Amino acid sequence: MAEIDTSGGGGKHKGGVRSKKMSTRVDLTPMVDLAFLLITFFMLTTTLSKPKAMQLNMPKKTDNEKDKQEVGECQVLNVLIDTLDQVWYYEGLQVAGLQKTGFDPSAKDGGVRKVVLDMMKKVPNTCPLTSKGNKRDAIVLIKMLKGARYKNMVDILDEMDVTGCKIYAIQEPDPIEVEAVENGGTVKTFNKDVVQETQK
Repeated sequence: MAEIDTSGGGGKHKGGVRSKKMSTRVDLTPMVDLAFLLITFFMLTTTLSKPKAMQLNMPKKTDNEKDKQEVGECQVLNVLIDTLDQVWYYEGLQVAGLQKTGFDPSAKDGGVRKVVLDMMKKVPNTCPLTSKGNKRDAIVLIKMLKGARYKNMVDILDEMDVTGCKIYAIQEPDPIEVEAVENGGTVKTFNKDVVQETQK
């Protein structure tokens, strides 16, 4: 029990006997209980701030035919991230014309952010309309190569949030894509089976 005891007492001093004072005892136990009650109250009623990096707007899987979208080759952007924090990208479903950039938006080429923004502007104007007469949106396929860092995955997902990209997904890279990155952006071998598997 927490308490303060300021005991007093009488005694002899010059001029006579001092009157004895009663001791003052203060019990601090209720104050401790109140402090814990207040801490508990504020812990339960305060909304904790959530990190923005984890607020992902990933598209939800659906089996409803109405929610499925037509995908055209002209609206697909493939983004591959290697072990050296480099970003490789190409448009379409066939691995061709790989280009390299980074994550820094202040770089000379604008980084992967500019690539995604340019694709988002390009697709609605150049791709044909859907069967329902609607404009198409850009689709970004994110592929992490073996050995790529988790930090880079968080960075690319942040870029999707910053650019406002509506449709994106994380997929496993195809063997022909891995080969292209290892060869500096060019595919030295041509395998029909691999290309057909990539197009599926």
